[in-house]
Amino acid sequence: MAYETILFDTTDAIAKITVNRPKALNALNSQVVDELLAAVEEIEKNEDIRVLIITGAGEKVFVAGADITELAKLNPVSAKHFASQGHKLMLKLESLSIPVLAAVNGFALGGGLELALACDFIYASENVKVGQPEIDLGIIPGFGGTQRLARIVGKNMAKEMILTGMRLSAEEAEKKGIVNRVVPAAELMETAEKSARSIAKKGRVSVYAAKQAINNGLDTDLKNGCEIEINSFALCMASPDANEGTTAFLEKRQPEFKGSLKE
Repeated sequence: MAYETILFDTTDAIAKITVNRPKALNALNSQVVDELLAAVEEIEKNEDIRVLIITGAGEKVFVAGADITELAKLNPVSAKHFASQGHKLMLKLESLSIPVLAAVNGFALGGGLELALACDFIYASENVKVGQPEIDLGIIPGFGGTQRLARIVGKNMAKEMILTGMRLSAEEAEKKGIVNRVVPAAELMETAEKSARSIAKKGRVSVYAAKQAINNGLDTDLKNGCEIEINSFALCMASPDANEGTTAFLEKRQPEFKGSLKE
């Protein structure tokens, strides 16, 4: 598929998607959301891809939010469709069988923060500002911000952020657990790619099992969460990677994981 609003490339086992609308501050409109969905679906079909990095074009903006020129034209019916497509994208990212890393390289506001929150973890440059300022437009977050943000920072902090439209610095976002790591802007992609390469060397089945166990376990109580872990642990034993990993350890060599989710 030819993409017009995103850049999509793959190097070795690492895919990178760049939201590429710098003149519009990388704002999310319907086309961007549709192209992101198509790219994620393309990645899911490719067993050679082990990690996805999402970032924004330029050094000052990750994604500034939804495209306000499009928002201003929405009616209740089209607004529901737009929000539903956004939620579909975020759920696709969360359920993707490979890890998704957000390299946030500037302002991540509104839909931009929601996009980052749907990723498995976030690295941010020092100039980052994050927030859910939709309240200033007379609306609320529509791509999962009221739900994912509250699960990360807690109910009361999420209410303060969303109801006031406050923006947090990279340091503040890191302290609240929104951002995993803050690095100088010049080191952001290098840091993200280093982590991606490390993950790409792991077993595909075990990475998938760990991601799903964490995500699914958080939606239930501890007892059922532990049952999810038991089943996920057992699933790993269906892959040749489990035997390869333990054998390589005993033989004091680096493992060569070749397990597949399609076997």
